[in-house]
Amino acid sequence: MSEEAAADDDIPIVDAHQHFWDLDSNYYPWLCDRKPIPFRYGNYAALRRNYLPPDYRGDSGRHRIVRTVHVEAEWDRASPVAETRWLDSVHAAHGLPSAVVAHAGLDDPDVAAVLAEHARSPLLRGIRHKPRAAAAPAEARRGLAGSMDDPRWRDGYALLHRHGLSFDLQTPWWHLDAAAELARDVQATPVILNHTGLPADRSAEGLAGWRRAMARAAERPNVAVKISGLGRPGLPWTLAANGAIIRETIAIFGIDRCLFGSNFPVDSLVATFDGIVSGMKAALADYSLADRRKFFCDNAMRLYRLAEAPAAPAVL
Repeated sequence: MSEEAAADDDIPIVDAHQHFWDLDSNYYPWLCDRKPIPFRYGNYAALRRNYLPPDYRGDSGRHRIVRTVHVEAEWDRASPVAETRWLDSVHAAHGLPSAVVAHAGLDDPDVAAVLAEHARSPLLRGIRHKPRAAAAPAEARRGLAGSMDDPRWRDGYALLHRHGLSFDLQTPWWHLDAAAELARDVQATPVILNHTGLPADRSAEGLAGWRRAMARAAERPNVAVKISGLGRPGLPWTLAANGAIIRETIAIFGIDRCLFGSNFPVDSLVATFDGIVSGMKAALADYSLADRRKFFCDNAMRLYRLAEAPAAPAVL
């Protein structure tokens, strides 16, 4: 093994997007209810099992995971703070996750109280509330209730800065015009775009639209992006399918605003953990070791303020 390859193999990794769940003790409607929901990866029956830190450690294997960021996992919306309290207990028992992005309904009348309760957790770093979205570009409309244009939704969003929180945005690329305006209007709140802007349509037309939308979002310096969630239903995660998307995203946003996320265990439907990490390392093979460290570790440490969080234990 060359010195460069050995350094790459030992690179510290912050997994900026992962999930835990305990279906025996907690209620996640999409995982616990008998009827499945429409899901972007298709059949997700394999996810209907407990997934906890020992499972994650087994999946992440030889890779040097130093910290993780847990992103809300569609816990029962009637009690969003309960997920954060449960994650506090998981961290106390296992040392993971290192930080939490919780759910709060930004257009709910009690959002201020929910944010204050979440903020009692030392793990809290951000909030994710998926805004209203259209199923296809041609159906996208501005100004709808529950969207990023909705004044009530924006009033809740404005409260994030009070608690020093970032915002994890999961929305299809055809809503990134609204995201760019949101980031412009509330510049004090960092926006971290989830799952590479969801480039599911890999046709020439679809990718052209995705590129334009990503470039629009990248104009705002307070917007970063997680390169994650690149699977497609019925297809394996491969470097051939995803390498160009990874490199184009970095070219659009710059290496300082791109983060690695495994999206495990969700992306176990399309790849192994090692397959995703190794594929992303191969996609970045022409970048300097310093830039690869930024992508896999340093950027997430900065954006999620993880110097305040303990390193992941070597053994769980």
